[in-house]
Amino acid sequence: MTEVLDRALVSARWEVVCDYDDLPPEDGVCALVGGEQVALFRTHEGRLYALSNRDPFSGAYVLARGIVGSRGGVPTVASPMYKEVFDLTTGRCLDDPAVRVPTYRVRVSGTRVEVARP
Repeated sequence: MTEVLDRALVSARWEVVCDYDDLPPEDGVCALVGGEQVALFRTHEGRLYALSNRDPFSGAYVLARGIVGSRGGVPTVASPMYKEVFDLTTGRCLDDPAVRVPTYRVRVSGTRVEVARP
């Protein structure tokens, strides 16, 4: 299984989004990756997460402007529209588990933040 994941990471098309230091901790930014709006987050611990910027409840592209936090040890973002909370690792809505937003692989290469193209 690990070998399959390693091959997927190597074959992914990575797009440079910004410099790591340009991402403010506990805040979100939006980037266009492969024609898709991606919300990118950096936590105080330095972890990076990327998910779709589209709030599935309102249809607005606003998740990058959400409130970063945690629920039960899970890193989250709360939508600024209707305040639904999404797990940053899986994209699952913690308020309505039937709803999920797409997530994207993200990595740091040197000082550059890269997101895998959708």
